[in-house]
Amino acid sequence: MKKNGVIKPSNARKKQNNASPHVKRKFISAPLSPSLKTQHGAKRLVVIEDDTIQIIKGDRKLAEGKVLRVNTKINSVYVEGLTKQRLDGTTIQIPIKASNIILTKIKTDDKWRKKILERKGFKTEKEA
Repeated sequence: MKKNGVIKPSNARKKQNNASPHVKRKFISAPLSPSLKTQHGAKRLVVIEDDTIQIIKGDRKLAEGKVLRVNTKINSVYVEGLTKQRLDGTTIQIPIKASNIILTKIKTDDKWRKKILERKGFKTEKEA
């Protein structure tokens, strides 16, 4: 008997891993910084390229940079300037989980993101 929509953790992981791409994209969302929350009236947004983020957890805590790439398969974000060096001398990007970051500057010239922000309470300067 299921209580209040609670499901087994294994089934929850299975649903998340086998989700379709348009649903997986929504899993890579991050909270906005306090100043952006008051400015746009939203708590969280989906992370896209060219957003500026700050890491709030982990050994790279308080590092800030621009998002270079978003990987929906492993639910991670690649940030400009966060690299590590392998033993053979090559440098690779470090994947950061979306739950460990906060958005500090968002890209608002995307028409889809404008619609999302307007729906959540943001009005453009032309309308105001």
